[in-house]
Amino acid sequence: MDLFSPLAVGDLALPNRVVMAPLTRMRSGADGVPGDIVVEHYSQRAGLGLIITEGVYPSAESRAYPGQPGIVTDEQAAGWRAVAAAVHAEGGRIVMQLMNGGRVSHTDITGTDRIVAPSAVAIDGAVHTPEGKKAFPVPHALTTAELDDVRAEFVAAARRAIDAGMDGVEVHSANGYLLHQFLSPVSNQRTDAYGGSPQARARFVVEVAAAVAAEVGAGRVGIRLSPAHNIQDVVETDPADVRATYEALIDGLAPLGLAYLSVLHAEPGGDLVQDLRSRFGGVFIANSGFGKLTTKDEAAEFVARGAADAVAVGRLAIANPDLVERWQGGHPENEPNPATFYGEGAEGYTDYPRLAG
Repeated sequence: MDLFSPLAVGDLALPNRVVMAPLTRMRSGADGVPGDIVVEHYSQRAGLGLIITEGVYPSAESRAYPGQPGIVTDEQAAGWRAVAAAVHAEGGRIVMQLMNGGRVSHTDITGTDRIVAPSAVAIDGAVHTPEGKKAFPVPHALTTAELDDVRAEFVAAARRAIDAGMDGVEVHSANGYLLHQFLSPVSNQRTDAYGGSPQARARFVVEVAAAVAAEVGAGRVGIRLSPAHNIQDVVETDPADVRATYEALIDGLAPLGLAYLSVLHAEPGGDLVQDLRSRFGGVFIANSGFGKLTTKDEAAEFVARGAADAVAVGRLAIANPDLVERWQGGHPENEPNPATFYGEGAEGYTDYPRLAG
């Protein structure tokens, strides 16, 4: 296999195997409506085999960051409709990452009277709110009945995304956000059917993925995981428990026939991730770059030796809107500027230069 060869991913046909990783960029203002600058940003990157959007909140209560976009209101859906249309006009494909931040938030950000989590366990640290830095609050532990509401929010958001022209959705179950919080015995201290054993902790993630797939079709649904990433106080440090939990999760997901499994891990070619990939049995997207750049050589090597079907790239996709053209032609790359990753405006968002000519 070659990095620049086509790939079938569920219902989608990708022209290459370079995937734009979901990247928090915080350019959608207080109302969570993606505007013209967001349209421009994503359409610039339509040459990538697949664009996965930044995490998009499915309910006001699930918003994690100021400037994060939503898919709750008609105005937000209209903004995403413009994004999808622009990407498609440039020949691209785009899926929306659906993300409930859970306890990674503050009521000053959500505008609601609570934040939620599997258990009433706060993150140790501070969160950036519109009013300044504040301690993470103790979250409300979702009741079993309230889990039905959260699941329904994911389903409704997936339907709105598809109706807005998105090619699919990705269920965000990684990086310390709500669904990932269910997987760790540190953040999930429940004693009902959704806590305790690895199988019980995996149950809600499987239910959400199954419900979303039933609504919009499994061939339009991917899922993102980050086992043992140990971020935002979602601690997974017991190797035996990590393996048992994620094997139970994948065993629940595999029969659904999802479009792809995307895994963020320091060693995506290692035994754990490759075992999960084998159990999943479908398209596997590797992402090793949370703490370092994913290089062209690394991405090409993953695909060439069959360790991944495609590779998700973050920072170099930020800095190079024409990344595939640069990689395929052996052209030099723009350097990403981390100081402009988050914030407002065009700087570091839509102003990275393309190849001349």
